[in-house]
Amino acid sequence: MHLCGKMDKIRYRLVYNRQNTLNRQGTALVQVEAYLNQRKIYLKTNVYLKPECWSREGAQVINHPQSNELNTMLYEYILYLQGIELGYWKRGIPATLSLLKDAVKKKSTVNVSFSTFAKSAIDNSDKKQSTKDNLHSTLAVLHDFRSGLDFKDLTYTFLRDFEQYLREKGNAVNTIAKHMRQLRTLVNEAINQGYMHADAYPFRKYKIKQEKGRHEFLTPDELKKLETVKVEEESMRHVLDAFLFCCYTGLRYSDFCQLSPANFIKVNGKRWLHFTSVKTGVEIRLPLHLLFESRALGILDRYPDIGSFAALPCNSEVNKQLRKLAGLCGIKKRITYHVSRHTCATLLVHQGVAITTVQKLLGHTSVKTTQIYSEVLSSTIVRDLKNVQRKRKKVKMFPDKGLRTSDFIDNR
Repeated sequence: MHLCGKMDKIRYRLVYNRQNTLNRQGTALVQVEAYLNQRKIYLKTNVYLKPECWSREGAQVINHPQSNELNTMLYEYILYLQGIELGYWKRGIPATLSLLKDAVKKKSTVNVSFSTFAKSAIDNSDKKQSTKDNLHSTLAVLHDFRSGLDFKDLTYTFLRDFEQYLREKGNAVNTIAKHMRQLRTLVNEAINQGYMHADAYPFRKYKIKQEKGRHEFLTPDELKKLETVKVEEESMRHVLDAFLFCCYTGLRYSDFCQLSPANFIKVNGKRWLHFTSVKTGVEIRLPLHLLFESRALGILDRYPDIGSFAALPCNSEVNKQLRKLAGLCGIKKRITYHVSRHTCATLLVHQGVAITTVQKLLGHTSVKTTQIYSEVLSSTIVRDLKNVQRKRKKVKMFPDKGLRTSDFIDNR
């Protein structure tokens, strides 16, 4: 039995007792031989027979009480294999013995849809649960847009139509970009697993549009207001202290919540914070005594142990508390816990810390990511301009000093 057509197809035939060895029960295995381009693989049928129950000439079961049932089962198994092969051809992927063997091993459904594949790929991946949830959310939106999505539907035109659908649903540019990035992840996985041909990659000419977001941060004055505000409620005081601690260390919420005594080490008698980021897996070492005049240590020492200090409510609850605190201080900005990280990076740049050093302190793998945080405070602009004026006055007072152009630049 084999598929007809001009292109090279896999040929199938039933083979009995290929090893010429019977087991203890006096039976041997029936296998399917798959042949393509002078290569063969053998696939198990889980049917074991005695030699007298198999006809080599007819390649079928004989002299067995269930001969008809077993022959039907073997025939249907070959149809199943042909169905897998046909599914590849329908998706524009030349079927190979390796793809066939892998599909059988994974028990792939014949002609599986993209939606079915994507759900299975997400569930069986080793990604974090939060990442899986995000991918599932995109899959749900895709289902609302077009249910039963097939691989051949994923074209450049489809991406444009899906983008328009998301826009009409009232999604912001960056929300649309998030869904498109997650769809791209699933498409890449489909190509990697052989469900789509690389030549059919729909994102080759499609550009994901994204707006540069505003990274909110606190100014030194706003930070001072939070430091001095009077808070009676103990839980709110705890949230505020944790937030301020992260303003002076740049920790993410997830990294703060996993802190333990083991993360605090001493180097030459000084306390350092040493941890591995939950999000990126990057190892970070922070000299707490050198950051913002040791303010993080001052906050830390107000608590009996790091375990109780790091035990925060869920992120959404913490953000509600922070909004209340901002209101108490007359701060109009929308404060979330992540604002503490933006604040730390911005103030470090304001103090003149090199961007590459800030990169290391925040645990970014690329300096381009850090540059997003390096907002310029108005006070920084005023200070820099005053420095230029001061240097110009020096030139007028000492014209024979031969100052160079570079002397007018503030090389902090």
